[in-house]
Amino acid sequence: MTRPDPEAGELIGAVARGDRAAFERLYRLSAPKLFAIALRILRDRGRAEEVLQEAFIRIWRSAASFDGALGGAGAWMTSIVRNAAIDALRRQPPPSISAYEDEDILASISDGSFERLDPAMAQTLHDCLGRLEETPRRLIVLAYCGGYSREELADAEGRPIGTIKTWLHRGLAALKTCLDGDE
Repeated sequence: MTRPDPEAGELIGAVARGDRAAFERLYRLSAPKLFAIALRILRDRGRAEEVLQEAFIRIWRSAASFDGALGGAGAWMTSIVRNAAIDALRRQPPPSISAYEDEDILASISDGSFERLDPAMAQTLHDCLGRLEETPRRLIVLAYCGGYSREELADAEGRPIGTIKTWLHRGLAALKTCLDGDE
């Protein structure tokens, strides 16, 4: 809810007095935009729906604390949804690196991007990845093909982020050297 909506502020006031019809109207008015915010943060429709429900429970319970003089109703509700979505992300377990199978590095990549490579280049990449030490190789594949952040990798490995950055940097440098044929 990016623009001021006086109706939403009035509805929150009615919700604070326990008006269920006002709560239903507030939900219909704001849920689509708030759901989009949760979905953008969580990238999972089911989890975004759960967060939206949790956020509206918070809105119902804390409507009396809303002060329109401090900001708009949309910004207040957006803040509740955003915080609920971030809390949901924090509760998420770290990625399972132990589930990584080292039998075929490129086969573990699910997006199919290597299927579009020239077969000779795919084989060269496969060979160069195979020459890397196991940990940097796994981290490179998880980070650049699996989409895991350095923070997620650090949590999963139980290592500082600086260590993960170093392993990725050195691994990528070795990979580049191999791909350039300088090895």
